[in-house]
Amino acid sequence: MTLRISLALQGGGAHGAFTWGVLDRLLEDEGIEIAAISGTSAGALNGAALKAGMRAGGREGAKASLAALWAQVANVGDFRMTNWMQPLYTASRAVTDAVQAAFPVSPQGLAAQIWSPYGWGPFWENPLEPIVRRLDFSHVCHSEGPRLFVGATNVRTGRIRIFAGDALTPEALLASTCLPTVFQAVTIGEDAYWDGGFSGNPALFPLYEPDLPDDVMIVSINPWQRDQVPMTPLDIQNRVNEISFHAALLGELRAVNFVKRLIAEGRMERGRMKDVALHLVADDSVMTALSASTKLTPNPGLIAQLHGAGQAACDAFLARHRHDLGQRGTLDLAALFG
Repeated sequence: MTLRISLALQGGGAHGAFTWGVLDRLLEDEGIEIAAISGTSAGALNGAALKAGMRAGGREGAKASLAALWAQVANVGDFRMTNWMQPLYTASRAVTDAVQAAFPVSPQGLAAQIWSPYGWGPFWENPLEPIVRRLDFSHVCHSEGPRLFVGATNVRTGRIRIFAGDALTPEALLASTCLPTVFQAVTIGEDAYWDGGFSGNPALFPLYEPDLPDDVMIVSINPWQRDQVPMTPLDIQNRVNEISFHAALLGELRAVNFVKRLIAEGRMERGRMKDVALHLVADDSVMTALSASTKLTPNPGLIAQLHGAGQAACDAFLARHRHDLGQRGTLDLAALFG
């Protein structure tokens, strides 16, 4: 029997290569069908690459599409540099690392306070744009295959917007990945958009449609817990971002937990609201060992390491919980909020 699941894919810059590893492993399991994907930032890129590849060549096409995506990302060097500045990456990285090691300041933090991507004027280029535009959007927005939902944050209202169907354009993906200290806001229609992580990392509610499966697998790349209190400026800012990017997701998980309690206590009729079966694939030990700067500075070694970690995390999840898919959720919400 084929098990249908939906995926909720977090964003986190270059750390999204972990999700690539998870998806690679899921695509190898012929007994699991990916019915829908809700993605933010790197999660949106992974979802779009998977769907484009699957539409073109099935599971093997999806695996090839994801591999091509991350091979291109690995060669960007530094998301904060425009395309014409990438050759300077090696020297600038060495200087940045030396300053960070010698002084209790964050060069990135200081730069964010005195510089914005608008400072380049007409010379600014988004290093992700060529990568995004190489995807075949006739497949990305097609009605067949996994349903894809991409979240971005409206700059003026602060509200999330979910792009789906014909609205899944290159601009929608670039909007979802738009960290405001790194990239210029993406204008779609009359509105400007920033990274979807501010309002949903990722959004779960698009996956509640009646025709979609109850099972929702969250692939998390932002650590849920850090045992050490951050002390350096960069680590403090990174943890602030992790907490803020988790806030919207935690709000949705609380709502799911509340509905489950109502159903379990007989205070809500079964079937009135979707009784979501949640699962989580993550490896906080891997993610907490990485420095904050690696989210913005991909390289082939980092991408390969995270891809392997994602495959291993998915293997471990399936070994423990594959029999639970289609039967019950495995994410302990009571313990999460206990």
